[in-house]
Amino acid sequence: MARRLRPVELDFTASAPVRLVFTATLAAPPSAVYRSLAVEVGSTPSWFTALVSAVPTGDGAGRSVRLRGGIAFEETVLAAEPEVRYAYRVDTANVPGVTAMAEEWALFPAGRGTLLRWTMAADGPAPFRLGLRLARPGLGRSFRGAARRLDRRLTPARPLSPGSSR
Repeated sequence: MARRLRPVELDFTASAPVRLVFTATLAAPPSAVYRSLAVEVGSTPSWFTALVSAVPTGDGAGRSVRLRGGIAFEETVLAAEPEVRYAYRVDTANVPGVTAMAEEWALFPAGRGTLLRWTMAADGPAPFRLGLRLARPGLGRSFRGAARRLDRRLTPARPLSPGSSR
């Protein structure tokens, strides 16, 4: 059963009782990474395999997300700044315990590539907060795998030029 969460704003990603922050460096430029996050929302499950589906709603003002295990979120986009960040809050969820949640994907130029920072911010009763903190290693592995798959998707292997060897 989906429950309505407490509405939060973008500053919640910096002030939430539980903040899980993960980073990865991608060879792809910020413009390509942002496009995958914010414009090509439906393709997210192809690289972030914890998701079963991600569908933009309200002409891009929201998202409907389904995760493996039957978890479902309805979200409102809080920030869509090309090449800078993409953030959203969870409005409804079928996850027990969570009372507020938001996520931010921040992009920073890193040479010719992108430093990608994912912040998951949440609140709930003490058992939920503890459970989310304990899930940190698994969420980190999931994020790192997603970042690798996204980078492979955005920077396919280049064919050898004539006369070169590997």
